[in-house]
Amino acid sequence: MRIVYRHFPLTSIHDKAMLAAEAAEAAGAQGAFWEMHDLLFAQQSAWADQSVEAFRTTLEGFARDLDLDGDAFTEALDSGTYRGVVEDALDEAIELGLPGTPMLFINGQYYDGPRSAYVLDAIAVWLNYDGVQYDAPGEMNLDPEGTYIATVETTQGSFCIELYPARAPKLVNSFVFLASEGFFDDTPFHRVIPGFVVQGGDPTGTGLGGPGYRIEDEIDPDLLHDGPGVVSMANAGANTNGSQFFITLDALPDLDGGYSIIGRVVEGMEVVERMTPRDLQQGISATPDRIERMTIGSTCDAS
Repeated sequence: MRIVYRHFPLTSIHDKAMLAAEAAEAAGAQGAFWEMHDLLFAQQSAWADQSVEAFRTTLEGFARDLDLDGDAFTEALDSGTYRGVVEDALDEAIELGLPGTPMLFINGQYYDGPRSAYVLDAIAVWLNYDGVQYDAPGEMNLDPEGTYIATVETTQGSFCIELYPARAPKLVNSFVFLASEGFFDDTPFHRVIPGFVVQGGDPTGTGLGGPGYRIEDEIDPDLLHDGPGVVSMANAGANTNGSQFFITLDALPDLDGGYSIIGRVVEGMEVVERMTPRDLQQGISATPDRIERMTIGSTCDAS
């Protein structure tokens, strides 16, 4: 990780922003940039409402607290020695289109999403995932009129999903491929919201992971989220289906048209309903239940 500091004084709303930045630079000339920076933030509530003149006096006191050469520090502020440095940094930021500070880049890409500890930790786990990934699912070799049952063995027991190859052929083919590859084995139900959904299929357990490829939506208007047990592919927007799937715990008509339904739980719904509630985005971080093994056959093998 690399931290890059850039002055970004919002002078239109903070009348002491420029002077504070100059003070940090003046202290930096004496090897105490970060010490002054930290002191300014630590004491911000004490000087935020001061006049500019009173703030100057406060800064001189900070310089004494840091054992700086007071005369050199004061001269730098009086002469505006570092004003150009700060203004240049601000002008460059505006020219680059930077929206403000702090800014976060991940692997060289600007990140403007949530910055909670949970989200950033999840991103780190996802980026460091070194498990198997695929360029594409296996070849299409499903019989659209065939019967495909996924038997899902979990830490709460087993349940079975009847898949719909005629309604969502590409997505069911991918699901069968991943299950046959063992991709779902030993993966968590990372998101379980009572009355809403049980979600799994992400080997990273973060909600960000997938198989390495994406498949377009296959939304059948005749298939609805009309009760518990509907199995749909989770997505991050149109045509972003991967390996994550969810099982409804109630009728959820608001999801109709936005998620591709690939099957329905035909046995063991009581097992699904026992899954431990978990939603890290809401701070519910209980140890997740897991898929121990998923197999595909023509009959349900739940026991």
